[in-house]
Amino acid sequence: MSESHNQEVSDFCLEGRFMDFVIKDGYKLKGLQIWTADGECYVKLAKHLRFAFDLGLPPGTWLQIVGKKKHELGTDKVTLKAERVMAARQDVANERITQMGMPSPISHQQKPSSISQGNAKSNKSKSTILVCQKSDCMKRGGKGVCQALEAALSDRGLEDQVTIKGTGCMKNCKAGPNVVMPDKTRYTRINAAQVPAIMDKHFSDRNEEGKLEELREVAIPIRINT
Repeated sequence: MSESHNQEVSDFCLEGRFMDFVIKDGYKLKGLQIWTADGECYVKLAKHLRFAFDLGLPPGTWLQIVGKKKHELGTDKVTLKAERVMAARQDVANERITQMGMPSPISHQQKPSSISQGNAKSNKSKSTILVCQKSDCMKRGGKGVCQALEAALSDRGLEDQVTIKGTGCMKNCKAGPNVVMPDKTRYTRINAAQVPAIMDKHFSDRNEEGKLEELREVAIPIRINT
């Protein structure tokens, strides 16, 4: 353990069930909400993990997390920062569940209250738009592109079908901002004004399906007098 006048830093290793992602500004992955033997806790992800993390991870997945624990002595605040995240072995996970008195992850009706079945289903079915988050792309308008993508998804009612994920460098810095659509189409030197047309090109079919579904839901049966 290393110490300073104001804080203590030590290694930690915990096991728990994944509950949800912590997202900042609508698209930046920051950390994980984990359910442990001591209750719910937040674990911040190191940068190299944020860029590579699978956003399709189902709630209820048992994880082992290793990293650094910072304890602020003045405020008694504790911060956990993950350096490695691994799937726990199934036999170990089952044993831990029994020890903690927690429901089995295969029981859909007994998940912790903060995990909804709807969210788990939508995470699996969502398509992903990749946006480079490195400084060169951000300086060339990447932040505005992310905001335009979020607005376009909202305008088209696609928030439950499509998610935006920030990535590490795409090795094409001078042509930034760099965006990769779910069908692997890459766009370079993209600006916010181009986003609506790109979204219509890639998601017009989904948008029409959503509108048709809405029409089906509000359709009023007509009685014909004979």
